[in-house]
Amino acid sequence: MMKHAAKLKQLIESKQLVMAPGAYDAITATLIGKAGFPAAYVTGSGVSLSLLGQPDLNTVSYLELKLRVENISSVLDIPLIVDIDTGFGGPLNLIRLIKELEQLNVAAVQIEDQVMPKRCGHELGRKVVATEEMCRRIRTITDNRCREQGILIIARTDARTTEGIEAAIQRGNQYLAAGADAIFVESPETMEEIRMVAQQVKGPVLFNNVEGGRSPFLSRSTLQELGIRIVIYPNALTRIMVKSAQGLLHELKETGTTESLWGQMLSHRDLFGLFDHDQWVALEKKYSKLS
Repeated sequence: MMKHAAKLKQLIESKQLVMAPGAYDAITATLIGKAGFPAAYVTGSGVSLSLLGQPDLNTVSYLELKLRVENISSVLDIPLIVDIDTGFGGPLNLIRLIKELEQLNVAAVQIEDQVMPKRCGHELGRKVVATEEMCRRIRTITDNRCREQGILIIARTDARTTEGIEAAIQRGNQYLAAGADAIFVESPETMEEIRMVAQQVKGPVLFNNVEGGRSPFLSRSTLQELGIRIVIYPNALTRIMVKSAQGLLHELKETGTTESLWGQMLSHRDLFGLFDHDQWVALEKKYSKLS
């Protein structure tokens, strides 16, 4: 069976746009898989919000992230790109994390050049480490990942906000030279800046499509024309699910019933069917007969 890292690399090299919605638990992962997407993005922001009820402020631990990745990978047989922030500590912490994520067949990690504690990519207050420090993080992964198509490295730079777009592109190319497999320049602020990134970064580019964020929101056709290889939608599912839930809770509190919203809900059977209820029951019956 082809490793997911090899599968993602093949998708990138095919020059087809890889669309990866954000997942943060087994429900969102299942929805992405059933919808037929080629990859999924394990969003640090989504994990923080759903696990801790806190914004993406670097409070999720390495172990908490790993357990979420285990849950997601158990229901999803497509390449996973995992947001690992700045690596959860020093070189030894990063080495341990990479080896354990490879055991879970994770396709790629996204590691960034922010100073700890890091900030969400479309927020203010971000600071970046020296280029040499980020290159060290990248080399730590390249030197210790599996030799036979090891986990891919997507190097993210947040330098656009602090140093400008030219410096961010320069960093991206230095990160490629250090061993990164793709580059993620966070929050370019104009279409011209996005075009500069796509044309001047000397390797595959990932674009972060945030609805209402600091960057222009781009269509699939525009991304393909630019030559972007991967596009992520980190919190699209989170935001629409929360908005829908707020509407239901408001209706229930105000009217005392959810009846007016039944047409917007899955039926009980359809919900369980989405998660393979009949197959699980059949499996249980098969082995219950043996006892």
